[in-house]
Amino acid sequence: MKLIFIYNADSGVLNSVFDTAHKLLSPQTYACSLCALTYGPFGEKNIWKNFRKHQKTEMIFYHKDEFEAQFPNGNINYPAILKLNNNLLSTVLDYKAISKMSTVEELIKELKSIL
Repeated sequence: MKLIFIYNADSGVLNSVFDTAHKLLSPQTYACSLCALTYGPFGEKNIWKNFRKHQKTEMIFYHKDEFEAQFPNGNINYPAILKLNNNLLSTVLDYKAISKMSTVEELIKELKSIL
């Protein structure tokens, strides 16, 4: 089993710069609640990084354009956290559940209950 995290953002340096600026200038309108939970304006949050490093379950991270290139037939609202098991994808946390979370600790607690 693998967990797949899909951010509601496109990959690339320019997109990263725009995303950082958006998070700083107007965080309440930023489109990726998963990004907002796991990253601060200057990088990955330490609590999230430590959580990831100590998990036995493999975690794969995609931007939405990368995910759609890898899985072109998906019909997913972003952000999302999926489970890949025996080549089948299923939703672990959808965009609605993620957007209701206000801290990375909430996300970690939910993931621990799933793992």
